[in-house]
Order: sequence, then C-alpha cells, then structure tokens
Amino acid sequence: MGKVICAGLGPGNPDLMSVKSDRTIRGAKHLAYFRKKGRKGQARTIVADMLRDDVIEYPMEYPVTTELHFGSDEYKALMVAFYAEWADRLETLARDNDVVVLCEGDPFFYGSFMHLHTRLQGRAEVEVLPAIPGMVGCWNALDTPFTWGDDVLSVLMATLPEDDLITHMQRADALVIMKTGRNLPRVRRALAATGRLDDAWLVEKGTMPGQRIAKLADTADDDCPYFAIVLVHGQGRRPEAAE
Repeated sequence: MGKVICAGLGPGNPDLMSVKSDRTIRGAKHLAYFRKKGRKGQARTIVADMLRDDVIEYPMEYPVTTELHFGSDEYKALMVAFYAEWADRLETLARDNDVVVLCEGDPFFYGSFMHLHTRLQGRAEVEVLPAIPGMVGCWNALDTPFTWGDDVLSVLMATLPEDDLITHMQRADALVIMKTGRNLPRVRRALAATGRLDDAWLVEKGTMPGQRIAKLADTADDDCPYFAIVLVHGQGRRPEAAE
C-alpha cells in the first residue's frame, strides 16, 4: 500500500523548505497540488525545478475562489463536493502508490490540505511534513524583530466582521492579518480605529521573486492581492540597555 504525503512548502522560497519535503518532492512519482482554474498554481511554481521527468501530475482545481462569498450556501456546496471528490481520488491512488500533495506554508496552519486530511482518516495512511508558515517569511522580510518579551500575537482573517477585527486588534500587541485582497478597506478602517494604521506593513510574495514591501497607509485599497499579509510589530518588554 502507498500513502498520502502532504509536503509543506514553507513561505515560498524553495531554499526555505525542509530537507524532508525537498527530498520527498524530488522523489515523487505522483504529485497533486491545488490551483485556481486557468492558473499554473503557486505551489506548482515553487517546485518547478525539482520534479522528476516521469512525474504524474494531478492539478486539484478549485471550483470557486473569491467569486462567491465563502459563507454562501452555493460556495459551501461546491467546496464540500470538491474536497469529497479529491479525497476519493487520493484514497484510490494511495492503494498502490505514494502520492505527494503540495501545500504552501504549513499544512496545518490554514492550509487547504486540512479538509482532505479530515476526510481521509481511516481510509488511507496520511503523513504531513511541517513547514515554516508564510507569515514567518513575511515578517523576516521586514528585517525587524516581530514580537518582544511578553507581547501577545494575534493572527486574524481579514474576512472577519469589522467590529471583530477591532476587538482583536485592541487586545493584541503584534498582529498578522491574512486573506486581505478585497477586504483591505475593512482592515484599514479597523487599524485606524485602534491607532495601528501608521505601524502596519503590507508584504506580498514574501521570500519569493517579486516580493513587495510597503507601508499600508501608503497602499491603495485596490492594490492588494488576496494572499498578501498585513503585519504590525509588537513593542513589548525588552532588556534595558547597558549604561
């Protein structure tokens, strides 16, 4: 019997991938990865120079991404059917072969593979290879310590209602805000309401070619891709400087 191996790719730069994920991907005969219809897919792009010549590829194309609201019944129905179909296909493949599934960042940190992992329990052997989350690559791109002493770090989804964003921002010291894109105006208003806007940074394609770093206050609302990350550094307890 084979098994399903989910290889975490890390923040995007192949050099920051784990040795085990690198070795597993280079040896993969069967390779599955998520992508939007009509796109090559970020995960596939990251590993483009690592694949063996005879690899068999299985693009898992999302039926919908941002075209429908994620809370709508239609969106939920489409995504449930999508994950169910691919869980069935991966189970079948894993009866005779190892199949490697690519996942950007860390698979268990908001990764799409989690939905397959849940559905494959008891149906196939599954192994998950951990990785550096994308936000870590982004805050290192800023070359400034992100949390100090007893700072509280909150990771927020920009899809949250504005009042919820404000509540969480008021409680936290350091902030990571994901899934920005069209939600950026809401994020900007919440940061302004909590006095954090001038300290916020936008990082796009962290650690990858085309990396962009900008002060959020200087960024237009329509100049933000969905997977860019907004960061606000903590300013907590630090050792006193020696006199």
